[in-house]
Amino acid sequence: MSEPAKKKSVNFEAAYSKHERRWKDNRYVYAVLSRRSRGLSIGINLNPGKECNFGCIYCQVDRRTAPSLRTVDTELLSGELHSILQEEKNGSLYETAPFDMLPPANRGVRDMAFSGNGEPTVSPVFGEAVRIAARARTHFKLDDTKIVLITNASHLDDPAVRLALDVLDEHNGEIWAKLDTGTEEYFRTINRSDIPLDKILANILKTASVRPIIIQSLWLRMQGAVPHSAEIEAYCSRLNDLISSGARLKGLQLYTIARHTSGQSVTALADIELDRIAEIVRHRVPVPVEIFYGVA
Repeated sequence: MSEPAKKKSVNFEAAYSKHERRWKDNRYVYAVLSRRSRGLSIGINLNPGKECNFGCIYCQVDRRTAPSLRTVDTELLSGELHSILQEEKNGSLYETAPFDMLPPANRGVRDMAFSGNGEPTVSPVFGEAVRIAARARTHFKLDDTKIVLITNASHLDDPAVRLALDVLDEHNGEIWAKLDTGTEEYFRTINRSDIPLDKILANILKTASVRPIIIQSLWLRMQGAVPHSAEIEAYCSRLNDLISSGARLKGLQLYTIARHTSGQSVTALADIELDRIAEIVRHRVPVPVEIFYGVA
């Protein structure tokens, strides 16, 4: 009698840590296994030129090398999106690593996410790209699939962006807005932007007053030091101020570094350190908290 077949070892942590924004010869559309999406996420990169108005100290985008592409061809983007969704539909996507790790019960497109190599809403084609994603979602009958905007919230007050958000609302859209800090000083240290923190908070409030959103917050060690307790308390106060002013926050994603970063002075928090922050937040802020640990 032959020996029973051994089950294939599933190392999702290794897959999450790669998170490469490439798929075949595509320029703009890629597939990843996302820990926050809990499965297959189709990424849409509107910033091939690495355009961003934040300079986050933990950013994984290497801006030391010049980009080979700076513009977005929306017709090509649409074709790439349809191609990758077709491969997911016919199953051929799951014949390649790391997607072959997914058992049948865990397959399916969890979301189409505007992320990539910069801030999606600074792209002049953001609105058109949202409409392309919405049409693709309808065409492939992806009724349970979200269209996610991962954003630093800096342009959420732009009229063209707000029109695009209306399209998201009509197609199971979800906004993940970044808020990593509670004080202006820490904001400038971590996110390294000339945009005032007050503007970010105002944009989050304006947006979350219309629809529920998720706040995503990255916590880290900087030069070996964990976040100061006063900064965590200030962060909680900011969230409570938003809620008391009418912001509808349906969840907080607290996470730490999971991949290589461009900053040399930052490292991931240990699980117990992130747990400590989450415990404080849960006691201070009446919003569900999810934790995403670092990946070794």
